[in-house]
Amino acid sequence: MAVSGDQSKSGEKPAPVRIKKYANRRLYNTATSSYVTLDYLAQMVREGLDFTVEDAKSGEDITRSVLTQIIVEEESKGQNMLPINFLRQLISLYGDNLQFMVPGYLEKSMESFASNQDQIRQYMKENFGSVLPLDRFEEMSKQNMAFFQQAMSMWNPFKVPGSTGPNGPAPTEAKPEGAKGGDELSDLKSQMQALQRQLEQLSKAGQKPE
Repeated sequence: MAVSGDQSKSGEKPAPVRIKKYANRRLYNTATSSYVTLDYLAQMVREGLDFTVEDAKSGEDITRSVLTQIIVEEESKGQNMLPINFLRQLISLYGDNLQFMVPGYLEKSMESFASNQDQIRQYMKENFGSVLPLDRFEEMSKQNMAFFQQAMSMWNPFKVPGSTGPNGPAPTEAKPEGAKGGDELSDLKSQMQALQRQLEQLSKAGQKPE
């Protein structure tokens, strides 16, 4: 299913397509004056076409909930990309005092992952053309997934300060109650810096296929 979008004549990025969601759950594309499906919106995302979804009655922006619904639909079809442990970790972070840091962290991680994937696709196109080296592609995919899962496993707000991940130094004993908040913030900052360094190393390792 191909989805077309209007391109700006000036070369500027076109405004997001407005999608209205009605009480009967039907989705209406205001640009094409037609009803669409979640599959249609998923294809728009794949093609890089931006859109927003609003409640037809209240005008509330419900883009986030609709995108989440698309993910649920894809997962229900057997397109399983979200590991069980990842889902458990994500759920455990709701309501945690570090919850505010998670969106930015996940966004940066996925941007790094997407950049790596683009470079792999370009490498394959330049070196193999239409011939798809399945064994190499599978190995690269495994490396990318290992990179993302390892990055997520390192993000644990309940981890004792001083631990830098599964391959890092052994955890130290927890600080006694009443320790200065400045020390805890310093430990957290060190953890984040170590995490960033490891993410960069893992990303660079995946960007240079043999």
